[in-house]
Amino acid sequence: MEYEELYSAGCLGLIKAARAFDSERGVCFSTYAVPVIMGEIRRLFRDGGAVKIGRRLKEQSMRVAQVSEDIRQETGREPTIHMIAKRLGITEADAAEAICAAQPTVSLTACTEDGELQMDLPVPSPENMLQDKLALRQVLGLLEERDRMLIELRYRKRMIQSAAAAELGMTQVQVSRREKKILLFLREQLLR
Repeated sequence: MEYEELYSAGCLGLIKAARAFDSERGVCFSTYAVPVIMGEIRRLFRDGGAVKIGRRLKEQSMRVAQVSEDIRQETGREPTIHMIAKRLGITEADAAEAICAAQPTVSLTACTEDGELQMDLPVPSPENMLQDKLALRQVLGLLEERDRMLIELRYRKRMIQSAAAAELGMTQVQVSRREKKILLFLREQLLR
């Protein structure tokens, strides 16, 4: 939020408080005004934001989130945009737009670690991505077959833990614990 927007919201709250204040109630003006001013500022954050999203898109975004969760529960996998669109009877483009509307915005003026403003988004180079893929493939080869299968089910087939557990003949808790150990091992190997 820009300072001017916050200041304007505060001034609007002050004016509203001044108009509605009743001195016969026996409270100080500041006791009444501060919550009104803070309410206006909170409303600015609640209704404002960096990107304005229309009511129709917000509602569709909530429906998409609910349908996504339903599909996740039914199939044990992360839903695709096609599955969501088909279930809601909308186009894939509308489903993708609703998903994007629910995502947090990215600041183009975020500060770097040095405190400098950064106007561009860092993009990893294709060479680094290729190196990362090769390194990951190499360390996955160090895993036992069952552990590799667990990672395959969870991250390539995008199964939820309970579905992967059923596939592997394990409990969800066992999958959760084993997955944490495997990921820790993989991280240690990749950071060497």
